[in-house]
Amino acid sequence: MKINALFWIYLVTAVLVILTVSSQLGTSFKWIFTGTLIGQLLLLTMVYKILTDDYETDKTFEDFYEDRPDLGK
Repeated sequence: MKINALFWIYLVTAVLVILTVSSQLGTSFKWIFTGTLIGQLLLLTMVYKILTDDYETDKTFEDFYEDRPDLGK
């Protein structure tokens, strides 16, 4: 099973939202710092996976950025 770029976007977003909420709930600094380091590594991985994704399209900039119009439905 190939993991696509959207999986990485959802994963990093979830980790960073959980980190933000836990920082407001009084979680110890050790866990917040560790979560921040993990979040940064996941962010770098996400950017790499997005930039090396094997996605192709026939759309151009003249199509008003309609790269994936099926996602908006």
